[in-house]
Amino acid sequence: MKGAVKIGAIIAAFAFAGAAENPSYAQDAEHGKAIFTACRTCHATDHSDRVGPGLADIVGRKAGTAPGFSYSDAMKNSGITWDVKILDAYLESPQKVVPGNRMPYGGLKNPTDRADLVAYLATLK
Repeated sequence: MKGAVKIGAIIAAFAFAGAAENPSYAQDAEHGKAIFTACRTCHATDHSDRVGPGLADIVGRKAGTAPGFSYSDAMKNSGITWDVKILDAYLESPQKVVPGNRMPYGGLKNPTDRADLVAYLATLK
């Protein structure tokens, strides 16, 4: 019995490790809402601007096009349309995805947290 428990624990650890590396694993928008608390300093959840643009309707929006916000040339010329995959990559490393953007953020390295945050962003209408 001890061997079965040990093998079960090892399988569970591998399953969790693989899931944490897969951005589509966690789709917990409520957890994403909690993660977003750190983003509220610069971003609103509606269409109003703060230091950064409002994030309502971000999924499906062309980058650099929210009316009234003064975007960097890098963002305006990025050619990006925000979807789940590009939001995940951007939140991991904003300067890698859009070099020269003005967002002073080093990135969210935890893939599960990013997936949950993206799930929350997708609810913003």
